[in-house]
Amino acid sequence: MPKYKRILKEITYEIIGSILIAVGIYNFAVASQFPMTGFSGISMILNRLFGAPIGLTLIILNIPVSILCYRLLGRGFFLRSLRCILISSLMIDYLAPLFPIYTGDRMISAICTGVLGGLGYALIYTQNSSTGGTDFIIMAIKALKPYLSLGKIAFLSDVGIILVGGILFRDMDGIVYGMLINFLFALAVDKVIYGVNAGKLALIVTDHGKEVCSAIDDCCGRGSTILRGAGGYQEEEKQVVMCACDNKQMYFVQQTVKEVDPGAFTIVLESNEVHGEGFHVFSVGDHN
Repeated sequence: MPKYKRILKEITYEIIGSILIAVGIYNFAVASQFPMTGFSGISMILNRLFGAPIGLTLIILNIPVSILCYRLLGRGFFLRSLRCILISSLMIDYLAPLFPIYTGDRMISAICTGVLGGLGYALIYTQNSSTGGTDFIIMAIKALKPYLSLGKIAFLSDVGIILVGGILFRDMDGIVYGMLINFLFALAVDKVIYGVNAGKLALIVTDHGKEVCSAIDDCCGRGSTILRGAGGYQEEEKQVVMCACDNKQMYFVQQTVKEVDPGAFTIVLESNEVHGEGFHVFSVGDHN
């Protein structure tokens, strides 16, 4: 992809993600006075105590953390994050106030805050960027411990801020809602990021392996692998075609197999992550 198209795509995702985050924070969370997560939560605490602008406070809090994480995550990630910090802060302070503020049921507000925020952050994370603050810390931990999911890291890192905000303002209900928001946020982030790589794995036991592989390639453009097998009772030779594809394509794979070999035995398994040609690989920082 040409550099200018890649940058345009990154900025587009950052703007959309920032709008979702800004609406979740300003139009739902602030009005309901939830103890929010991350630096947003700290900024909201300072906003309630001293009336400090949330966006400006986010920028100030981000400065020392940005410097600390620069070396670990790389110059490119750092510059993308600075750009996203500015975009998200402007969205919170100037765009979100243009939208109506929700003042209804706190449960609905908590659900909207968690889902909108999770979707917004996930869009930004998919571009190997962040909104700074605890995002830098989350990404740094992810770079050091790649086997941990971003959602789990975010959930654990934000629990303390929620508790501080709830206790400081003597709002035990707020702690419960804050935990709900945190859970929905983590769930949305993981579903969006790792859902991109999620798919299904088909194991097709057949006597016509080559024909099945060719038909799958024609219908879906997916490669497949032929494994050698044997029946457990008569020990007759069998071919096992293994094919990984996304959820939509699996239906067509099943229909194609039935047409090529009606006697084939097909097993379909859930696959949480698939890496390789045709599947996106999520990376953190500039060294991956």
